[in-house]
Amino acid sequence: MTYDAIILGAGGAGLMCAAVASQRGRRVLLIDHADQPGKKILISGGGRCNFTNIHTAPDRYLSANPHFAKSALSRYAARDFIDLVDRHRIAWHEKTLGQLFCDGSARQIVAMLMEECAKGAARVSLGRQVRDVEHADGHFRVRYGDEIAVAPALVVATGGPSIPKMGATDFAYDLARKFGLKVVEPRPALVPLTLGGDEVLFRELSGVATQVVARTGKAEFREAALFTHKGLSGPAILQISSYWRHGDEIGIDFLPSCGRNWLLGAKRARPRSHFHTILGELLPGRLAEALTKRLGLWGELANMPDRKLEEAERRLADWSFAPKGTEGFAKAEVTAGGISTDGLSSQTMEAKSVPGLYAVGEGVDVTGWLGGYNFQWAWASGWAAGQSL
Repeated sequence: MTYDAIILGAGGAGLMCAAVASQRGRRVLLIDHADQPGKKILISGGGRCNFTNIHTAPDRYLSANPHFAKSALSRYAARDFIDLVDRHRIAWHEKTLGQLFCDGSARQIVAMLMEECAKGAARVSLGRQVRDVEHADGHFRVRYGDEIAVAPALVVATGGPSIPKMGATDFAYDLARKFGLKVVEPRPALVPLTLGGDEVLFRELSGVATQVVARTGKAEFREAALFTHKGLSGPAILQISSYWRHGDEIGIDFLPSCGRNWLLGAKRARPRSHFHTILGELLPGRLAEALTKRLGLWGELANMPDRKLEEAERRLADWSFAPKGTEGFAKAEVTAGGISTDGLSSQTMEAKSVPGLYAVGEGVDVTGWLGGYNFQWAWASGWAAGQSL
C-alpha cells in the first residue's frame, strides 16, 4: 500500500500529526504496536488527562537547545488545543498552577483525536509490530505485521522508554540512529528520587507530605514533597528530578512561608515553648519530630543559644539531600533527552539530513515540566509536522 505519510506511534503526538495531515488531504497510515491508541493519555492525570497548561512557555522545557521548542509552541498554543476540546464539547476545569483536566475521563481526549483522524480518513492500524524500516529512492518502506507500506514521508512518534509496562520502548532512538541522527542520552524525568546511607532514616516518614521549595542548580519549585519507603516524591521532587544529575545534591526548604529570623522571633515571643512544639505547629508531626532529632534541639527555646537557632533555621531552609538515584524509567512520567534537536527543523520537525523523515513528541530532546506541558509539546510538535507533510 502506498501513502503520502506513515506515522509510527499512536500517542498524543502521532494522533495529532495524523489528524492534521489527513485533514489537509494527505493519505496517512498511523501504526502502533499497542492494541489501543493513546495509552499514556488514558492513565494521565489520574484518568482525567492533564491535557495542557495555560502557562505554557518555552522556558518550561528542558532541551540541549532551549530555543528549539519556541516555533512549534508559538504556532500551536494551549489556547488552540483548548478550542479543539471545546469544539468537541468536552467539559474541563483548571486546577493549581494552570493545569487543565477533563471533568470526565481521559478517554474523551483519545476519542476526540481518533474522531479528528477519522475526519481526514487516516488509516489507523493497531496491534501491529513494526518489523523493519527501509529508505531508498526517496521512499520509506515499512514492514508491520504481515503488511508492507510505502510513503515518501515517515514520522517517528513512538515516544521514549518511560513506563515500559505501557509498552514504551527506545525504538525511536534506534530508528534515529539508523538514519544517522544523534541521540542525547535518555534519562528518567519527572521521577521519584531514592535515598541511601544516613538518609534511609527518612523512609520512616513514608506517606508524610508537606509544601516545600525544592532546588538543584538554578532550578527550584514550590510544591508538595512526599516521603516514600524508597525516598522522595511528590510534585516538587518530580519537577526537580528532571534537572537533577547523579552526584548532585538537592536542597529542600521545609518552611518556605517563614521569613528570616522566625525562630529567634519565636524564642522572644514564647521562650518556654519547646523547639519540637514550635516545629510541630508548622510541619506534620512525624516530620517535625524527625527533623528535631536530626538537629538535636531538645528543650525550651529560652535555653538555646541564638547561634544554634540561627543554624537550625538555615538548615531547615536548605536541607541537603544526596539522592543515590531515581526509581528509573518504570516510574518516570516522561523521558528527558532523546533525538537531538540539532538534526531537526524547529518549524517542521523534519530531519535536516534525511528529507521526509520527521520526529515528534517525547522521543525528541524536549521535556516539559509536570502539569500538562508535555502534552502541549506533543500537540504542538505533532501539529507542526502535520502541517508540513
